[in-house]
Amino acid sequence: MDKTIGVIAHVDAGKTTFSEGLLYHTDTIEKIGRVDHQDSYLDIHQLEQERGITIFAEQAVMNYKGDTYYLIDTPGHVDFSPEMERTIMVMDYAIIIVSAVEGVQGHTETVWQLLKKYQVPAFFFINKTDRAGANVEQVMEEIRNNLTENAAFLPSSLGEGLNQELIEFVAERNDNLLELYLENKYNQEKWIAQIKKMIKNNSLYLAASGSALHNEGVIEFFDTLHHLTVTNYNDESFKARIYKIAHDESENKISFMKILGGRIKIRDKLSYSINGTEVTEKITQIRVYNGKEYQTVKSAEAGQVVGVLGLSKSKAGLALGDIEQGPSYNLVPTLRSKVSFTSQINTKEVLRAFNILNEEDPSLQVNWEKESQEIQIRVMGPIQLEVLKKIVQDRFGLTIDFEEPSIIYKETIRDQVFGYGHFEPLRHYAEVHLKIEAGKRGSGIVFENLCSSDDLSSGRQNLVKHHIFEKEHNGLLIGSGLTDLKISLITGKAHNKHTSGGDFREATYRALRQGLEKADNILLEPYYDFKIKVDLDNMGRVLSDIEKASGSFEEPEVIENKAIIKGTAPVATLMNYPTEVASFTSGKGMINLVFGGYDICHNQAEVIEKSNYDKIADEEYSSSSVFCSKGQGYRVPWDEAKEKMHCD
Repeated sequence: MDKTIGVIAHVDAGKTTFSEGLLYHTDTIEKIGRVDHQDSYLDIHQLEQERGITIFAEQAVMNYKGDTYYLIDTPGHVDFSPEMERTIMVMDYAIIIVSAVEGVQGHTETVWQLLKKYQVPAFFFINKTDRAGANVEQVMEEIRNNLTENAAFLPSSLGEGLNQELIEFVAERNDNLLELYLENKYNQEKWIAQIKKMIKNNSLYLAASGSALHNEGVIEFFDTLHHLTVTNYNDESFKARIYKIAHDESENKISFMKILGGRIKIRDKLSYSINGTEVTEKITQIRVYNGKEYQTVKSAEAGQVVGVLGLSKSKAGLALGDIEQGPSYNLVPTLRSKVSFTSQINTKEVLRAFNILNEEDPSLQVNWEKESQEIQIRVMGPIQLEVLKKIVQDRFGLTIDFEEPSIIYKETIRDQVFGYGHFEPLRHYAEVHLKIEAGKRGSGIVFENLCSSDDLSSGRQNLVKHHIFEKEHNGLLIGSGLTDLKISLITGKAHNKHTSGGDFREATYRALRQGLEKADNILLEPYYDFKIKVDLDNMGRVLSDIEKASGSFEEPEVIENKAIIKGTAPVATLMNYPTEVASFTSGKGMINLVFGGYDICHNQAEVIEKSNYDKIADEEYSSSSVFCSKGQGYRVPWDEAKEKMHCD
């Protein structure tokens, strides 16, 4: 049986040390490595060894009592969490590592929400029981209060049978077992069979404790997990999900995928869609990775995790075969930074390097600004920028730096307008009429075609739709990306002889821009959904800070001597608050920040003034239209264009 097990945790909870223990006890490695000794088996990159943190998701293959386990060690630092989220999508089960001293922390809650979102069953291992201040019972209480009330403590070994507490705990949550229990008909075999099902359907979460550093409790915990987990990959049609892209030393692109159905062989052709374009490519090699080493195989089947070569267009997160592409990601960057480098470095080399990195981490959203000749990327935080700087130096031999990261704003409108665009220089012709409406928050750009085929052929209607979605369009306020709009094609016009090339792109862009000129434009900024847990003595300070940060909060919840405050606030005002919380609570406070989407900017006027954006100088967009008279093209301003349009 093949099982993919992910190890996840808040940074410094002991995740990598735990993984080392598992690999040692399953005879995968001969010696247990240590993070502080820079010899961990799955921290294969020098940068990880130097910093003592996991940056990249890496896998090992273990064999244990007849089953094959693909163990994936994931990044624990929030700046590298997009890769962790992509990896969660291919896990059969997860092991959440929680420190017995620090307990449930902010990122632990983030991880938990992701596991719930992707419906991944999970176990808890309460680590560092050897440390002063360790309190397993208190941590179990935190798990039940903050994560799930369906968490129960495991016996040391299933061979000793289930303890009374666990027997009752499971019976209370299972009607069939409760009836048997009340009739004094306890049967361990039936209980374990039901426990397996309850774990699989996310209605039961089991926990154990130990010290990974001192090799205590690790293999006993895993042995229990082994007996309580099951996978079933019987679908014969090929299905897979690519969770990671990497490049080897020869710059071969590797698509790491979990095969969910069927099988693949070398020289098989795989078809998939990238940005609406169908691609068919041949598999040239299949690798099974174990740390930094790998073996080549001729084929792979459902349940296996492999690296595939030959897919030059693939992307992380891509679904292959008849499965859903997956929901939108929870962990998305809210900061933008400009790449800076000296004039002695070729811009094309830098852009090539970042395009490769963008394949490996699509959340970077590398953007080349032609007008300003700038490379911009999106990041989670400053640690990620430090790591990227070192990666670009080590891998590509380029010395670069980054400007201070800034908030990524977006723009939308409050009302409904009509936009008209006409493009008719000599021997060119296209006209587009759009209806532009405010959309729901988080809806992005939605397109509707209301155009009759009598006015415009279906092919040209599709061209308009293509140009709406081919890129992120700029708004009028600060030139940031448009979102939360419903754009409808009302009508349009072409010329049998003169319509060609990018005529409909020009007309569509101008129609969109002309409509925005008449709209009530508003600026949106990213918000955090926060959860803060502090002593009651600190509650007043936190509530005051949230108000100053232009945030809002629910009625605080008080549990014993702790206050739990939930709410929402702008990323711009709250992004550095975790440091403050740690300071005034002497490290005892807990704060969890999760991207909560975009909403109205709390200081729009200030941001607009600071941006100094000139909508007229934006070379890519124009709200005016171009008409032709006596063989000469002439420009008509946006506020006069409607009267000149050729369509009714």
